[in-house]
Amino acid sequence: MKNLKKLLMATLLTLTTMLASGMATNLAIAAEFDHSTWHDLLQKNVVLIKNGQASQVDYQSMLNDRTKLQTYLSQLSAVNVQEFSSWSKNERLAFLLNAYNAFTVELVLTKYPKLKSIKDIGSLVQSPWKKQFVPLLGEKRSLDDIEHGMIRKPGDYNEPRIHFAANCASIGCPALRNEAFSGAKLDAQLDAATKAFLADNARNRYNTQTNQLEVSKIFDWYKKDFERGWHGWNSLHAFFAHYAESLTNNPELKQAIEDGNVDVKFLDYNWHLNKKQ
Repeated sequence: MKNLKKLLMATLLTLTTMLASGMATNLAIAAEFDHSTWHDLLQKNVVLIKNGQASQVDYQSMLNDRTKLQTYLSQLSAVNVQEFSSWSKNERLAFLLNAYNAFTVELVLTKYPKLKSIKDIGSLVQSPWKKQFVPLLGEKRSLDDIEHGMIRKPGDYNEPRIHFAANCASIGCPALRNEAFSGAKLDAQLDAATKAFLADNARNRYNTQTNQLEVSKIFDWYKKDFERGWHGWNSLHAFFAHYAESLTNNPELKQAIEDGNVDVKFLDYNWHLNKKQ
């Protein structure tokens, strides 16, 4: 009888532990930020073109949905540093990327439709990216603060593929995805965004006649991020070799890039607004 009681007690203890563990897991999941409002806005107002290699934003429709966008921005701003710090690395980065893109859209809407380029919002003394209008994690920040001071800060995320995820509302930019970034899917989303951008021959291509990789100016501006050894890429050539299949169907190109036998040329950047045509 005593042995039976001990067995029952042990079974109850095990069940209690399992239930408590499950509840803790559910609470952890619930603690992750809900980006569904932003996701819905992107699904409705972002049009993918060129088989997903680029996108256009229906800013007029987004303007009609501005109240919903501002509700999402308020939700972002309500997150404090302690809560943010409790999330996983990928969840934090997804949050920052979504915040950057959402506040960029809000900035465009402040001047839309009388806007040809996001650069028109700036002035001779201040670019639009230095305008401190973003209440985030307890401080008033600029888009530059988010991108360069947080997302690109060495030691925090060490992720060069963010350059194909953060969107500057311009045709020259990598596509604004029609889905929100999430911690659970972030690596796959960043990889897909990178491949899609490199496959767009309007912005990145291999010129067989000149034996040159003609690539976006992004790779010139942020060359150091591709040389820091993040993901094992110590140079632009190493990065391009890794994604050679996205740049060309030429099977010999990867080895030629790895050997340093392909020159790199940076293309002009198109700053026109990435609006729906």
